[in-house]
Amino acid sequence: MSDTDGKKPLGLGGNRPGQVKQSFSHGRTKSVVVETKRKRVVVPKPGAPAAGDKPRSATPENVARAVASSTKRPAGISDAEMERRLKALAAAKAREAEETAARAAEEKSREEERERRRAEIEAKEREDREREEMLRAKEEEDARKAEEAKLRAQKKEEVRKPAAAAPAAAPADAAAAQAAAARAETKGVSARPARPEREVRPDDRDSRNKNNDRDARRTGKLSVTAALDGEGGRQRSLAAMKRKQERAKQKAMGQNLRAEKQVRDVQLPEAIVVSELANRMAERAADVVKALMKMGMMVTMNQSIDADTAELVIEEFGHRAVRVSDADVEQVIDQVQDKAEDLQPRPPIITIMGHVDHGKTSLLDKIRHANVVSGEAGGITQHIGAYQVKTESGAVLTFLDTPGHAAFTSMRARGANVTDIVVLVVAADDAVMPQTVEAINHAKAANVPMIVAINKIDKPAANAQKVRTDLLQHEVVVEEMGGDVQDVEVSAHTGQGLDDLLEAIALQAEILELKANPDRAAQGAVIEAQLDVGRGPVATVLVQNGTLRRGDIFVVGEQWGKVRALIDDKGNRVDEAGPSVPVEVLGLNGTPEAGDVLNVVETEAQAREIADYRIQAAKDKRAAAGAATTLEQLMAKAKADESVAELPVVVKADVQGSAEAIVQALEKVGNDEVRVRVLHYGVGAITESDVGLAEASGAPVIGFNVRANAPARNSANQKGVEIRYYSIIYDLVDDIKAAASGLLSAEVRENFIGYAEIREVFKVTGVGKVAGCLVTEGVARRSAGVRLLRDNVVIHEGTLKTLKRFKDEVKEVQSGQECGMAFENYDDIRVGDVIEIFEREEVERSL
Repeated sequence: MSDTDGKKPLGLGGNRPGQVKQSFSHGRTKSVVVETKRKRVVVPKPGAPAAGDKPRSATPENVARAVASSTKRPAGISDAEMERRLKALAAAKAREAEETAARAAEEKSREEERERRRAEIEAKEREDREREEMLRAKEEEDARKAEEAKLRAQKKEEVRKPAAAAPAAAPADAAAAQAAAARAETKGVSARPARPEREVRPDDRDSRNKNNDRDARRTGKLSVTAALDGEGGRQRSLAAMKRKQERAKQKAMGQNLRAEKQVRDVQLPEAIVVSELANRMAERAADVVKALMKMGMMVTMNQSIDADTAELVIEEFGHRAVRVSDADVEQVIDQVQDKAEDLQPRPPIITIMGHVDHGKTSLLDKIRHANVVSGEAGGITQHIGAYQVKTESGAVLTFLDTPGHAAFTSMRARGANVTDIVVLVVAADDAVMPQTVEAINHAKAANVPMIVAINKIDKPAANAQKVRTDLLQHEVVVEEMGGDVQDVEVSAHTGQGLDDLLEAIALQAEILELKANPDRAAQGAVIEAQLDVGRGPVATVLVQNGTLRRGDIFVVGEQWGKVRALIDDKGNRVDEAGPSVPVEVLGLNGTPEAGDVLNVVETEAQAREIADYRIQAAKDKRAAAGAATTLEQLMAKAKADESVAELPVVVKADVQGSAEAIVQALEKVGNDEVRVRVLHYGVGAITESDVGLAEASGAPVIGFNVRANAPARNSANQKGVEIRYYSIIYDLVDDIKAAASGLLSAEVRENFIGYAEIREVFKVTGVGKVAGCLVTEGVARRSAGVRLLRDNVVIHEGTLKTLKRFKDEVKEVQSGQECGMAFENYDDIRVGDVIEIFEREEVERSL
């Protein structure tokens, strides 16, 4: 049975089979049967239009009908579905026809717009050319007229010369000469007829336009816009056309003069960036860089140059250099003198000064009806306080309470500098003491009047007359002694004499005629500054002039800020503070130094600029101080410090004044052998960074009225750093002094315990020379040190090798007994020498 079994092989109907031989690698071949497909012949259907028929319009009905007639319906499609598909197809074709028409219309309008612009530009160029030609023709006409006038003048001169040379000529000759001159004049005029205007032919204009276009194409850069526009060459901007028209108009009016360069006054600081210099001169930065390169300076526009170089550049560009200093930023602080009519009376500022524990704060408490003393640690004032008091008579007084302890010298000096009147409190039972004398000196240095308040007059041991007499030694002569200083006997305990004291203050204030201008920018002094945990940096400011308001921008020392809140001495928030009013100011960016001056400025930028300048000035000052030290001085200092022991400490205090006072007190502790070195001092709580610094230097951390926060405490426990807290300054100073004393080397003292005289010298084998001695005084001990005296001159000092009585080694030998002694490493002993026996003891020293 055959494979086909009488059936045809499977394949596409109407195809003709063929055979193709395929070749592979290694000589292998394979025959493959392929089928060739016949070309399909399309026979037109009976309903189709002939080739010569006119096509119908492309309405949706016709399109649908054409599609329906030429499309074979697929199987399983209903008539409704087929109708829907045909309609969708017709709608798509119609939409495509509409979009094509819209695109054609848009392209046409764009082309028209381009043509219109081109026509406008050509019209403007034509107008410009015509205007230029008219101007050129006018210039040529003017030149020709001037030439003709010159020729006429020359002809007249030539005619005049022969006439003057022959005055006796006949009238006929004169007439002939005039006729000749007239002919010559006529001939001269008509010799150069005016040139007719050349007719501009269209061919010339077209050739000129072609040349212009060619030049524009050559000179202009080819941009994407120009390439897409297809016009070749760049089109001039509207601004360029306007400038060109303006120049042509000025030229026609005879104003073809270059604008004169404006000479500027250029503010020139110590150093300036090149771009900023160009900006101030209103010149291009590239030109300034070029000028500097010509001078041999290869700089960029972002580099800084010195003032001398900048001045040369400014002169090169024809401007004037005005030298300014960095310190000129402080000129914005208003220092104008107030007019007499603007001044108004202000309350007096009274500073209470005196020795520690003489009753200054108690006296002020009695006046204020307050109790500040009970809140003070150890019953002594350690901060400077500012208060306002209204007396029964209605007068307002501002009091400053200063500490009396020796450590607070700078606080007292600050109080004296901002005050109007000093009240010197002296205890009647204690008289004049060291800080009393210091307060007197501060008051004299500040040149302020003084009132002496003799306190504790109610005590049995009070002696007011002794106080007055002691004050005479310091050139303070009270009124009772014939001087001009008021003195009042008072008692802070009973209130005796307080009215007299207030009356004396009022009288002194009236004499001083204190006035200030409240309607100007505020100026004040920082009495105290601290870093509050919740409120940030806080400064106690005594306003001296003007009015400080909430929202004012100010600069104080190296810090600046904006007044966020003002708090008076009673803890109430206020909106403003006038002259002589003490307030706490919130809103600083850092803690200022006590004693800094507060000034209100106009803008935040000014405040920041002044603060930055002051910080830089302080940094430069410190750097200059370091730079002034030579290498030899550094080496000498290092050599001198080799033998000096140092006790490093880190100090944190509650307020700036206290920190300053502690540092000053600690710097005084020490001598040539030991000293205290304050590694860092600041205001606020003890932090981890303080503990880290202390650990690195092996220093304790001293906290004065502040505590360590929790992370700092944990860090200190882990690192073994000692934190010590104090609330009274003299306890702190005493402890540091005791710690520094521990670094002192002990003092070695010698105690003589006996003398022995050498009676005989023996030589002992294995020992050497042994002295047979008689103890003449005291006692001879084996452990003691000895000196050998010969004719009362020390010839050896050392220790005993052996001490024997008879043949026994003994620890000591009493006076009047004989013994044998041998020296360690020394044998030169003779009969008659004296042995001095002594003991050394170490005694601890203290500062």
